[in-house]
Amino acid sequence: MIIDSHQHFWKLARGDYPWPNETVAGIFRDFEPADLAPLLTKSDVDRTVLVQATDTVAETEFLLRIADEVPWVAGVVGWADLNASDAIEVIDRLNQHPALKGLRPMLQNIPDTEWILQDTVGSALSHMAHLGLCFDALIQPRHLAAIEQIARQNPTLKIVIDHIAKPKMGGGQLADEDWVAGMRRLAELPNVYCKLSGLVTEIGPAWTMSDLAPFATHVLQVFGPEKVLFGSDWPVVNLASTYMGWREIVDRLLADLSQEDLARIMGLNAEVFYDLCRTTTKGKQW
Repeated sequence: MIIDSHQHFWKLARGDYPWPNETVAGIFRDFEPADLAPLLTKSDVDRTVLVQATDTVAETEFLLRIADEVPWVAGVVGWADLNASDAIEVIDRLNQHPALKGLRPMLQNIPDTEWILQDTVGSALSHMAHLGLCFDALIQPRHLAAIEQIARQNPTLKIVIDHIAKPKMGGGQLADEDWVAGMRRLAELPNVYCKLSGLVTEIGPAWTMSDLAPFATHVLQVFGPEKVLFGSDWPVVNLASTYMGWREIVDRLLADLSQEDLARIMGLNAEVFYDLCRTTTKGKQW
């Protein structure tokens, strides 16, 4: 089974998306399940994890309703304000829906690199760990040390690094040593995983395999095939490739792995990390 651990839907008329906007004209339109379904069929992808795209609880509720209606959406990573006075109450309410698998604060958009280290946020993260919810880390290299601190403080909180932490890539440049060392330290922690996603978008349409390979190789070496998850980042991937194009790139990047390791990265790791085997009630009104 192949599981795409990172895809999005949005409906612009809902009115709570500051992004996408006119600066990314290629994806500045609605993207819904009917748009993705044929791409999954062509790419032999069986199930997906639907990830939030804006920082509102209303959008998370919108995504959970989609999970009720679409059988191949295996889980949802939503959003809640982890620094709010009612954060735990909101998390508990959202967690009543069986499709909720995790939460993702949009750290890349927060100027304060150490926002995540606040005591109030820490209480919410501890509560997530208690509930078995995962933490998707939408970060940049500047956040690596803070995420390491969070991971050490919360050893039972499962954390996954989205888009390999968005290092500077392209133009033949080598990986920054701070990113290399920071990712290695995170990989040493048993509760930290990494998504193989978002690479081409960080470079843009002019990407080459030689640009991508050193970064993917480092992630695979330090995290190992047991802690890397395949994700498409669709439809954002359309800014630099296509859904099928990214699948083909991933196949090339993983060409030297065994079938067992491929099966882990392409599905099993996501299934275990997000606990996708947990029974969900499709068609339930929520």
